[in-house]
Amino acid sequence: MRRKEFDQSGDHAELEAFLQEMSFGFLAAVRPDGTPGITPLNFVYWKGKVYFHGSRAGEKIKSVKAGGQVSFCVAREYALIPSYFKDPELACPATAFFKSVLLRGTTSLVEDLEEKADALQAMMAKLQPEGGHEPIRADDERYRGNLKGVAVIRLTVEEISAKFKFGQNLTEESREDIAAKLERRGCPFDPETASLMRRYAPET
Repeated sequence: MRRKEFDQSGDHAELEAFLQEMSFGFLAAVRPDGTPGITPLNFVYWKGKVYFHGSRAGEKIKSVKAGGQVSFCVAREYALIPSYFKDPELACPATAFFKSVLLRGTTSLVEDLEEKADALQAMMAKLQPEGGHEPIRADDERYRGNLKGVAVIRLTVEEISAKFKFGQNLTEESREDIAAKLERRGCPFDPETASLMRRYAPET
């Protein structure tokens, strides 16, 4: 069972911000032969649904056509916390600070060209925010053939849960000690991790 201090499932603004920030996740589904499968892919969270795209052939499409429930996971590790930050001898305190979101629901192929175009344009805006392309529109003949040929998958979300672990279970003194050590260590995401530790502290 998830520790309640790490649970962010009820904070929809936090969840949506994280899903908008991230561009890569893992889709888990049961293959037509009954075996489990998992597919890494780019995605966009748009209007409360998750969209993927790809070829009309392959394992991912077969799983979608087979129907049934799927899971989609998005996660980001911010910092590894070495054991010696808390204990000079024992390995037990070693951990990691991270955000993870798990979505469950059903998938279906999008056939409407307007929805396809809008979802793909939302993905382009996310993955290529600097622009450099003509907007994807269903009424643009330059895109029409590609829109018909590409597979766009919609994940209709039925359940969403999240775990953000940033030392919320620690005492204020211990949490601040680790945050200060992260700031001194200076790895790429250490300052951001220290800031998130303070942001998600129960006292705040």
